[in-house]
Amino acid sequence: MNLLTETFARTKAAGRAALIAYLPAGFPTVDAGIAALRATLDAGADIVEVGLPHSDPVLDGPVIQTADDIALRGGVRIADVLRTVREVHAATGKPVLVMSYWNPVSRYGAERFARELAAAGGSGCVLPDLPVAESAPWRRHAAEHGLATVFVVAPSSTDEQLAETAAAGTGFVYAAALMGVTGTRSTVDASAEVLARRLRAVTDLPVCVGMGVSDADQAAEVAGFADGVIVGSALVETLLADQDGGTAALERLTGRLASGVRAG
Repeated sequence: MNLLTETFARTKAAGRAALIAYLPAGFPTVDAGIAALRATLDAGADIVEVGLPHSDPVLDGPVIQTADDIALRGGVRIADVLRTVREVHAATGKPVLVMSYWNPVSRYGAERFARELAAAGGSGCVLPDLPVAESAPWRRHAAEHGLATVFVVAPSSTDEQLAETAAAGTGFVYAAALMGVTGTRSTVDASAEVLARRLRAVTDLPVCVGMGVSDADQAAEVAGFADGVIVGSALVETLLADQDGGTAALERLTGRLASGVRAG
């Protein structure tokens, strides 16, 4: 978690937001997924979230669902997710988090997962469906192993819920730019900036906005009011379109997004 905190401090000192990239582990294969994540960091992303593929991704749209299905059909396991974290962090030295639904972590064993994620060099875990009221055991294990626990908040959250969630979380707060599932959008929803402003009133944690950002202009817009810009579906979509073409297209898109974030 220290590396995560240092990264946000560095981007803030540079007068810009951080670019956070998301890709599922095991997509299109474990080795290719590792190469893709390394490519995004080399092309300008500051932080990556490694998705733990799940058979019931209720918050994810069709793009990420398709990628998860490819990974699961390929036999990806939690050991592969941890290997992905280990190799990406070792190669880049940048913060690597896991984004996972709670069920796989719970079935694996929360303490075991936290211990092995920390041993792999992970900085923390984004848990979009873990209720704050039920999160104390996980947060205890995460703290023992120096991991951040990142919660997701939505525009529908009350001010009381925002304060409660921000107080429980560490690392940063993931602000969903809109209601609904993940996926690219043609514009940034106006509720995103409102939500970021509401969060700043109740926490000093970095506020990172995701869901819907797909190009440099949108990245620049979000960077104007957030500490971090999270991009997932647009990167996954690019990789889906050219699974056999290496990482060149992914690197180009990441480079444009990084330029947008820095312009913002």
